[in-house]
Amino acid sequence: MDKLPTFSILESPRWSDYELLDSGDGLKLERFGSYTFIRPEVQAMWRRSAPEKDWDSADAVFQPTNEESGGHWLLKRKIPERWEMKYDSIRFWAMTTPGRHLGVFPETASHWDFMAASIRQAGRPIKVLNLFGYTGLASLIAAAAGAQVTHVDASRKSVTWARDNQTLSGLNDKPIRWLVDDALKFVQRESRRGAQYDGVLLDPPKFGRGPKGEVWEVYKSLPPLLGLCRDILCDKPLFLIMTVYAVKASALHLGQALEDVMSKNKGSVESGELVMREKSAGRLLSQAVYARWSG
Repeated sequence: MDKLPTFSILESPRWSDYELLDSGDGLKLERFGSYTFIRPEVQAMWRRSAPEKDWDSADAVFQPTNEESGGHWLLKRKIPERWEMKYDSIRFWAMTTPGRHLGVFPETASHWDFMAASIRQAGRPIKVLNLFGYTGLASLIAAAAGAQVTHVDASRKSVTWARDNQTLSGLNDKPIRWLVDDALKFVQRESRRGAQYDGVLLDPPKFGRGPKGEVWEVYKSLPPLLGLCRDILCDKPLFLIMTVYAVKASALHLGQALEDVMSKNKGSVESGELVMREKSAGRLLSQAVYARWSG
């Protein structure tokens, strides 16, 4: 390999409906819309900066039951089953879930902005594949920018949530194909069919199961999936964006894997960390590692 990927720390500063209010002592205090939540954050190894009253006034606290994502929410005040949030022109539903998540990963907004700009500047029809698409926010951003989108997730509940977000955003007329499927099997079929995409996003979990019990283990499953993603990219693709959570792999490793996969394409790879900046003390809290190829 002649060169290393460019290392970058990406912030997502354009949120109005989300704030990282404070962090520390293994926890983070966040605002999602009008409500505040306390969630575990093992990387917050410093002391809290915000006054204790800010923490005490949180609407809900997540109580984990193990080292993974399981647990339950302790509601300190009544909050609705779901509430509306927005990012730019996209509107979506947030809600508490048993897996500590609330329907959005705010730190990925930097990728959304990059993707939307790439689509608008392309000057041609664009097809985007969103793998492990969760509640569909990236798919809606891409569609609003003018792309034809294929959204794949193994969870029927997540895909239903994504379609509700499409309706809430007023984007039911946009060409989005919503699929409940195993990501690896779907891309294998698309490769055999000779399908072509201009851009691919993937946010793979550390471990997961497909709708028919297919096992996903990121270290074993990601390399073949990356190769298949390259196979279904068109001759002049715009981007291949990968975000990974809760793994020991570094951004350097992800970037080098993407450099290897895209070595025959003219373009550049950057890798690094997706971070959010505290309102309280201005510290950066890393939430995920990523690698991004752009043509």
